[in-house]
Amino acid sequence: MNSSSSSSVPNREASSAEEPDRLPRKTVVRYAAGSLGTGGFATLPGLVLVYYLTDSLGVTALLAGVIVTGAKLWDVLIAPAIGGLSDRSLARTGSRRGPMLVGAIGLPLAFVLTFAVPHGLSPGLSATWVLVAFVAAATFFSLFQVPYIALPAELTTGYRERTRLLSWRVVVLTLAILLFGAGGPEIRGLFPDDPLLGYLVMAIAAAAVLATGLLIATTIAPRGLPENVLRDAPGVFSLEHYREGISTLRESQAFRALLATFMLQGLATGLMLAGAQFVARWVLQDEGAVTILFISLIAPAVLFAPLWRWIADRLGKERAFRIASLLFLIGAVALTGMLWAPGWWIVGPVALAGAAYAGMQTLPMAMLPDVISVDADRPNSDRGSRAGVFGGVWTAGETAAMALGATVLTIVLALTGYIESTVGTTVVQPAAAIAGISLSFSLLPAGLMLISLLTLNRYKLREHDLSEKIV
Repeated sequence: MNSSSSSSVPNREASSAEEPDRLPRKTVVRYAAGSLGTGGFATLPGLVLVYYLTDSLGVTALLAGVIVTGAKLWDVLIAPAIGGLSDRSLARTGSRRGPMLVGAIGLPLAFVLTFAVPHGLSPGLSATWVLVAFVAAATFFSLFQVPYIALPAELTTGYRERTRLLSWRVVVLTLAILLFGAGGPEIRGLFPDDPLLGYLVMAIAAAAVLATGLLIATTIAPRGLPENVLRDAPGVFSLEHYREGISTLRESQAFRALLATFMLQGLATGLMLAGAQFVARWVLQDEGAVTILFISLIAPAVLFAPLWRWIADRLGKERAFRIASLLFLIGAVALTGMLWAPGWWIVGPVALAGAAYAGMQTLPMAMLPDVISVDADRPNSDRGSRAGVFGGVWTAGETAAMALGATVLTIVLALTGYIESTVGTTVVQPAAAIAGISLSFSLLPAGLMLISLLTLNRYKLREHDLSEKIV
């Protein structure tokens, strides 16, 4: 890559002239629909699963963390193999649709089973039930998510069209977070006398929405074998998939920097997501307040997603990404005030974080296809497209980060003396536990965001690098 790429300003007029035809609106809409499923699955378990285990099933905080983390680590292990499976499907059938369809059908079913623990089971058996069902759900999620992430690089070669495609995906993603994050607990709350039934009804309603979004998105996978696809893709569980995944990290500095940044920010947001229910219950003293927290987070995100696309078109994706990250950092730092003055004022910083969150999702996801395109155009390379491999590594990193968010929370809860409970029992949490919850929602995410800004500085790919095919 040119040494000047980190400081040069793209020639907007020249790049606009080279921009390919716009994607049809129906293509953008159908692709965005997939985020109903991916956003829903990423949101609702992250919000309520640990709380479901600790405060309804009587599972200890550490064991709850092991369950959530174990399922996600399994997802991390299989994601590179699924990336290879996706490339293999494309090589053999001319489409990534097969794995996506299996995931779209299986995920809603496994999701319902996760929250279908029968009454009367011991905490140990309940934990085992949730672990098995959630591992299955994570597997089906990867079968859909990995090829879904690879699609933008194949749907369009346009630098700005990818931003447009991903910005509308993030609009739907934020709406999905609002729908699942606010609506899920509300459905659960309709059954105060039988919380386990409430969780089951919530899961069934959520699964119907998951299935709708996932199945619509499977129809967008292009048909017809691209000329640069990897035709000699190895078998499904070949070690070659993992070697290819490692090689993408070794050979693409831009991918390393982008993935590290996205993972650190995913850990920060995953930590806040897992802690939101605990903040509502023990800091604001209102279990239903989680709905208000989600509305204050997502409403600004919906409004600001198109604005981040506008900023990216004028400043570049990476600069807009840096601005969004800084705004989220400011919001997280402001939330540390809840340690001394808990109250509804926290809605303001949460709203600021929500406005930034839209950019933190849109921009790196729009930058990933650029990285994939540069890799496919490497001089003297006959490997062809490795979009599925990139998607597998990306999904593994994203999943690991979100899982570790819940893990960090459970460790903080355990260290600060959080008391678990079962349905029908009342406990009083120690002051240290409530302070730990507050820190997990503010200072710890702020520290992670600060580190992510350092890794983002190492991302050197710019718009003119794509137009000139420079590596």
